[in-house]
Amino acid sequence: MSRTLAALAILAPLLVKAAVPLYGQCGGSGYTGETTCVSGATCVYSNEWYSQCLASSSSVKATSSTKTSSSTKSTSTTKSSSTKTSSSSTKTSSTKSATAVVTPTAITSTLPASSGYVALPTASVISGSFDGGMKRFDRAGSSGACQGQSETGEADAVFILESGATISNVIIGADQAEGIHCRGPCKLVNIWWQDVCEDAATFKQTGSGDVSYIIGGGAFHAQDKIFQHNGAGTVSISNFYASDFGKLYRACGNCDKSYERHVIVNNAKLDSGSAGVGININFGDTAKISNVCTTGKPTLANICCKYQGTTPGNEPTKLSCGSDSTSCIYSNVGSC
Repeated sequence: MSRTLAALAILAPLLVKAAVPLYGQCGGSGYTGETTCVSGATCVYSNEWYSQCLASSSSVKATSSTKTSSSTKSTSTTKSSSTKTSSSSTKTSSTKSATAVVTPTAITSTLPASSGYVALPTASVISGSFDGGMKRFDRAGSSGACQGQSETGEADAVFILESGATISNVIIGADQAEGIHCRGPCKLVNIWWQDVCEDAATFKQTGSGDVSYIIGGGAFHAQDKIFQHNGAGTVSISNFYASDFGKLYRACGNCDKSYERHVIVNNAKLDSGSAGVGININFGDTAKISNVCTTGKPTLANICCKYQGTTPGNEPTKLSCGSDSTSCIYSNVGSC
């Protein structure tokens, strides 16, 4: 008995240390790490790929808000169906849709505290998986430091991800020209950009079936784009917070090679931005946007805008903004 107690006494502190910190990953498909969160935090399911440790109070708040939103939606549907006049019914439905309140779940709108700081002299190339442990990384003092909206490239990035690579739990600091470049399909899990310089992340995958994922995290202060999609395939953005930005996502409209590009945005909060996503309808691009709220900037219409893609050296023509049934597809989109 005494040997057993002694063994437990040795293991106890190790078990405590193994708890996942606040904002850390605690589950998801393929995840093999610790699933128990630190005291005061709860493991919150985001999607099949990612669960995150969030403060227990915010988890409860998100759940109750979702229930309220569902209740409100149900009430408006009943009221609309009981309207006898067709024109009045259409008008009522449209008005309610424009003012509907949407509450994305498990969204964190505050930049997490960093656990340390690293200034990289050159871009860090990642193959496989890299967990940054919530340290802050940038390119201060190097050629990759922020250069405003000057055109920079892959060499100026903080991280370069090889095809199939995953990066998680990282804060990208303000002093960098390019945040992350993905050479092929990649996965960005709980990545935060303190201050976007030119682009937060650029996707260069070339396969029509390639999919890159942004799961969790957030970005602040992007004068232009947050995510730039230069390659083919699909970029999927979920559980994301964007604040003070030009566009959340832009499918390249004048790259050297034209691809059909697709974006999926699910469960996101857009705060003080000009537009949500920009796609090129002549290239066959599509956007599917669901469970997304805006604080009024961008407007509900500007959450998706359509362009006429062109060739290098020319600027794409903006055609229109707003939801439709083919290119910009909205589902549960409203005000925060």
